[in-house]
Amino acid sequence: MTEKPAQTQHPVHEFIQSRWSPRAFSDRPVEQDKLLSLLEAARWAPSSYNHQPWSFIVATKDDPTEYNRLLRTLVEFNQGWAKSAPVLLLAVAKTRTDDGKTNRHAFHDVGLAIENLVIQATALGLSVHQIAGFSVDGARKEYQIPEDYEPATAIVVGYAGDPQSLPDGLRERELAPRVRKPLNEFVFTGEWGTVSSLLTK
Repeated sequence: MTEKPAQTQHPVHEFIQSRWSPRAFSDRPVEQDKLLSLLEAARWAPSSYNHQPWSFIVATKDDPTEYNRLLRTLVEFNQGWAKSAPVLLLAVAKTRTDDGKTNRHAFHDVGLAIENLVIQATALGLSVHQIAGFSVDGARKEYQIPEDYEPATAIVVGYAGDPQSLPDGLRERELAPRVRKPLNEFVFTGEWGTVSSLLTK
């Protein structure tokens, strides 16, 4: 497993520091109890008014038909590397409340659920890579997802694999250092764009 700990400006929990999104995955199966633990972590995420607007479609290589069904919703580029992983998920957001009102926090809340899942995965020695490159319309049609639900992201889960298994371009990205914007580019106090006094003391 390639380790790429974050070079943080301030201390953070080790699971946050060590979490990253590989594309090289081992074909080692994910144990059922661990997979259920990830979904349980997602279940206990906070959400606006406790609406819990998340659903997950799960496909594992134990059922090749269902696995390939979900794999086909990914764009071709992502299929190329994701097919090595043993577990695929599709996260879906319920965009209206039970009384028919638009839930403008639905995607935020689904993101919180996924982050719970990701941190739990890190604690269990698993890796997760979220994918924006999939067919929303294709997924909706394939799984007959109702109108008030929106496919949000595809998710790859498994044990990290050997970066040398990736083609050249992806291998370089896999081994490159992780980078993030510094805090002073997005933490403000007062007017928009004014660097927070927290950072200037």
